[in-house]
Amino acid sequence: MLFVDAESRGKGFGKIAVAYIINTLQIYKVDVNQQNMQAVDFYLKQGYQQKGYSETDGMGKPYPLLHLEYSINK
Repeated sequence: MLFVDAESRGKGFGKIAVAYIINTLQIYKVDVNQQNMQAVDFYLKQGYQQKGYSETDGMGKPYPLLHLEYSINK
């Protein structure tokens, strides 16, 4: 999970973290709570695309998730 404190948003920390996650850790897939539009918009702007959807989270709770994937060919 990636969380940026509200007071620190808009300062590039999320972009730095995503670049590290992609380039160093080579993690290209993320799940985002569909109701968190700020997070959804952020990942889409970083080059992720929606590849799937689940009506429940990993614990089976009714929190719909969007499955996003970063395109290496971006």
